[in-house]
Amino acid sequence: MKKIVNVATPAVCAVALTLSVVAFAKTNAATAPAPIVTSMTAAPAGQPVDLTYAAEKALPSVVYIKSVQNSKVQTVEYSDPFEDFFSNPFGGFFGQGQGNGGRRQRQVQTPKRAAAGSGVIISADGYIVTNNHVVDGADELTVTLNENSKEYSARVVGADKSTDLALIKIDAKNLPAIVIANSDDVRVGEWVLAVGNPLGLNNTVTAGIVSAKARSMGQGVSSMIQTDAAINQGNSGGALVNTRGELIGINAMLYSQTGSNIGYGFAIPTAIMNKAVEDFKNYGSYQRAMIGIQGGSVKDYIDAMKDQDKDVKDYGTMEGVRIDKVVEDGAADEANLQAEDVITEIDGKKVKTMGDLQAIIAQKRPGDKVNVTYLRNKSKKTATLTLKNEKGNTKVVKDADIDVLGGQFRAITDSQKEQLNIGYGLQILKVSGGRLKSAGVPQGFIIQRINDQSVKSINDLQEIVKSASMSKEPVLYIQGIYPTGKKGYFAVPLEDE
Repeated sequence: MKKIVNVATPAVCAVALTLSVVAFAKTNAATAPAPIVTSMTAAPAGQPVDLTYAAEKALPSVVYIKSVQNSKVQTVEYSDPFEDFFSNPFGGFFGQGQGNGGRRQRQVQTPKRAAAGSGVIISADGYIVTNNHVVDGADELTVTLNENSKEYSARVVGADKSTDLALIKIDAKNLPAIVIANSDDVRVGEWVLAVGNPLGLNNTVTAGIVSAKARSMGQGVSSMIQTDAAINQGNSGGALVNTRGELIGINAMLYSQTGSNIGYGFAIPTAIMNKAVEDFKNYGSYQRAMIGIQGGSVKDYIDAMKDQDKDVKDYGTMEGVRIDKVVEDGAADEANLQAEDVITEIDGKKVKTMGDLQAIIAQKRPGDKVNVTYLRNKSKKTATLTLKNEKGNTKVVKDADIDVLGGQFRAITDSQKEQLNIGYGLQILKVSGGRLKSAGVPQGFIIQRINDQSVKSINDLQEIVKSASMSKEPVLYIQGIYPTGKKGYFAVPLEDE
């Protein structure tokens, strides 16, 4: 389970985030048919709430996920400031040292790692939603159905770090798919259940209420459902359901001073999940729409200024999102929005906080148009924005594979390392076309770094190509060495001009 804690715990990944003006750290705890969407209705006032029905409906749809990272041999660099001088008194005159400044490489064996989380079956033919941090970096994924009834190997269909969502697939039929409700209809104060596999206790249900909606969690995951249902490590990717056992969110993180539940958990709403699932199936990656502003909730800004005894402008409202900066050539810039404007509505939906804005935009794709209502010097105005992607255009963004390079690759041999006095590299065995041929990169060239990242394996190359293809500048800046020992540099565009 992801958790917001004061200190990081072993075997979890720490990521900095900001919530309002207080800094915390968040760490990992560990279809074909379209999702069914139903309406939400609250229980009659004063009536007792029976949660047994919800538990019976939801439990069969929640699975246990085990992820394994296999042991690997990795080359690491380390510094020895005296190595060049003492290992060879003649230095570079006889081809040794070569001005490495004492930097050397050595191979280390990483241990095999295993982690556990939860997932939710969303279709009878084997599609399962979980958190990105549950599957990230996994070499093997195993899914176990409720009550250990059956075990399957799984593959990742798509995953996204910023939303912390992933879609995986198992080869199965007639699975107990959960009913998916519209999270926009969730009301603060209604009863909910968190279903998952916390702390090794499989098939666990905890109860609470919806404590808040549209909680903005700073970097990455945004606009969360907050609940006081107990959420712990292992709940990651599990279900947050209403009293009818319908899915309203995917459990993702908890707030704690200790690393275990003492207060609040957070779930990704199904409104965001549904859009992510559709993107993963259709494009293989999440299609992130950008409004092109930096800013925050008006109330948070005013409170922060008052805490610093600074004068505060009268914005004419305490609700809305104040624009601190407009991104050049972004959607807001092209619609002539300016710093100090306050966004109050998008497509007729009220925007009271940054979380509200993020919830709306998270359901859009690049190229979508939105109608924005905003205040400028307390005067109400409207504008139509065309949302853009991370690259600054309105196209669908797809992950690139190393196949786009048109080459065959192999890690260099020990004899090549000794002959060329290098610690690592990936040699191009064949250039059959693609981007390498267009850029003039020859067969035999040894790639050592791309975009200032070391390339020691084909997996490294794949990750760098994928990251570059999603960036605003989809270019590979390759550094390496020819078999003769001569250094070489190439720029390899991943897209046509």
